Amino acid sequence: MNMQTPTAVQAPPPPQGLEAMQLSIVMMRDILLKTIYRKNVNQVSDIARALCLPVPVTQELVDIARSQLFLEAMGTLSATAGNEMGYQLTDAGRGRAQDALAQSEYFGPMPVPLSVYREQVKRQSVRNIQITRQQLTSAMGHLVLPSDLLDHLGPAVSSGRSILMYGPPGNGKSSISNGIRDAMGDKIYVPRAIEYAGQVITVYDPIVHSSAEEELDDPTSLRRRRTFDTRYVRCERPTVITGGELKLDMLDLVYNPTARTYQAPLQLKSTGGIFIVDDLGRQEESPQALINRWIVPLEESKDILALQSGEKFEVPFDTLVIFSTNFHPNKIFDQAALRRIFYKIKIDGPGQEDFLKIFAMVARKKGVPLDEAALVHLLDTKYPTIDNIYANYQPVFLIDQIRSICDFEGIPYQMSPALIDRAWANMFVREEEIVR
Repeated sequence: MNMQTPTAVQAPPPPQGLEAMQLSIVMMRDILLKTIYRKNVNQVSDIARALCLPVPVTQELVDIARSQLFLEAMGTLSATAGNEMGYQLTDAGRGRAQDALAQSEYFGPMPVPLSVYREQVKRQSVRNIQITRQQLTSAMGHLVLPSDLLDHLGPAVSSGRSILMYGPPGNGKSSISNGIRDAMGDKIYVPRAIEYAGQVITVYDPIVHSSAEEELDDPTSLRRRRTFDTRYVRCERPTVITGGELKLDMLDLVYNPTARTYQAPLQLKSTGGIFIVDDLGRQEESPQALINRWIVPLEESKDILALQSGEKFEVPFDTLVIFSTNFHPNKIFDQAALRRIFYKIKIDGPGQEDFLKIFAMVARKKGVPLDEAALVHLLDTKYPTIDNIYANYQPVFLIDQIRSICDFEGIPYQMSPALIDRAWANMFVREEEIVR
């Protein structure tokens, strides 16, 4: 496997002409007309920016629309627009734009054909990344982890295959998942929209995708001129996190019947990054049903989606899937399902030594001075009542409680056996019958 660095992902090159777009002329022309109609742009440079296309390619489209009498030159050069000729829709052009909008409300960035996008997915695949121990350690530096955990995590992440993390709640499975994402570090290119069989599927989602740079470059700076296809957005590797709300239909194309457009499902938005299924076992669907949905994608690196017409088609499945659960895997999966998950890693709670490290680190970060008597009371009096079972969430919980109590009492942040008792009382609910 090749080492991948933050600059190693090959950018999608800008299209050199209409033929290189690999889209139908009618579709491109209609998106041009709809965009001019909806955004009221008339200079080629502005139209090009709206379509996310190079100016020469946009000019080719404008010339085609003019030859078909859908556009006309406005007849004057605008000094404020760099002496560009302006264009406007003819009556026929407005009629065609309205007809095209009735078929699909999509306008703006020209979509990338699915076949072209597949090639970019290969260039920036999660399976091309080689995570080193140093990268993983650096990304997890804020966590206190068992010494052998990175031994298991490193090869799992570098493989780009599925991972199941299981163990008691509150021990950092979600934090570890986020640390894996941070360790990846490099940038990829996410299409604003893709096209299949004449249908537009929007992919780029500002909620999921974090743009790595400003959307608009300084037009006066030649050095900052984009050197990649701006139908893509350069982003951090995406992370999609779902929990108990995950349903099977969230993994299907989302069709908007009013706009007659599609939105990519979550796993397609996470292409090139990480898809985290947190709290597995808390969803309406059984874990077995969820894993059955993932069998083909996990094994064949492709997913099957369906259009409203019922037509099914393949899309790349290139994402590191991390399942996280508080249940024992044998309780929620059969053995056939477990075979499909390549790495199973148990995340246990800390021992007493690591617990104290976490407790001291959290106390220092939150400005609560440590107190020996309070710590002895916590370890010798409180924890024996729960069989000395430590969890990573407990230091944060206890110290936040102590801070709140000190704020309420109007005293400086401090630690004492009495404050430990008050904080501890809120961490667990006593078993008792409620008389109604």
